[in-house]
Amino acid sequence: MGFVDKAKNAAEDIAGKAKEAVGNVTDDKDLETEGKTDQAKSSLKDAGENIKDAFGK
Repeated sequence: MGFVDKAKNAAEDIAGKAKEAVGNVTDDKDLETEGKTDQAKSSLKDAGENIKDAFGK
């Protein structure tokens, strides 16, 4: 996985954690859910990139 992809995924994960935390503090369930979704997307992208790396593509 390229450095840029790793950085983008890490940024998306951090943003998702921030959204989740703000949603939790403000009792905004939609924002909290959006944050969790962003984190899940980041994890899936990481997994996909790791699979690509394993097969050398």
